[in-house]
Amino acid sequence: MDTPCLPSVLFVCLGNICRSPLAEAALRAEAGGAGLDITVDSAGTGNWHAGDPPDRRAQATALRHGSDISGYVARQVTRDDFTRFTHVFALDADNLADLRALAPAEATAELALLLDLLPGRAGEGVVDPYYGDADGFETTWRDVSAAAAAFVASLRKRDARG
Repeated sequence: MDTPCLPSVLFVCLGNICRSPLAEAALRAEAGGAGLDITVDSAGTGNWHAGDPPDRRAQATALRHGSDISGYVARQVTRDDFTRFTHVFALDADNLADLRALAPAEATAELALLLDLLPGRAGEGVVDPYYGDADGFETTWRDVSAAAAAFVASLRKRDARG
C-alpha cells in the first residue's frame, strides 16, 4: 500500500512578520493536535523584514493562543519554495498574484488563497493587521486558525479515503 504524500505548507504574506507567521503557528498547532506530522513554514514576497522576528503584537497574540513564535525569523520566498512545498497559501490576492509571477515553470506546489479553504470566504484575503491595533491580530488569528482547521480536516478526510 502506498503511503500518501505528506503535505508541506508555506504561508506567504508581504513581509512575513504578521499574518504568515500566525498562519504557520495556527497550522502547527492544529496539525499537532491531530497527530499529523507535516512541514510548515512562512515567508514574505518582500525582503525588507528578512531576518527579523515577528511583530511583537503577532507574538503576543500567538502566545495568548498557546504558540510561541518568538523564534520565527522572517524570510523572502525563493524559487525552491515552489517545488519544496506541496501547498503555498497566499494571505491575500496581491500576494497570490506576486507568487504566480514568481513561480518558475517547474513549480509543483498548489497555489491558492488561504481563505479559499473556508466555505463562503473564497477570494477573500486575511486582513493585514500591521497598521492597526492589537484587535486586528486577534481577527487575523481567528481567520488563520479557522483555515488551519479546515486544511487539517481536508487532510484527514483524504487519508480516510485512502
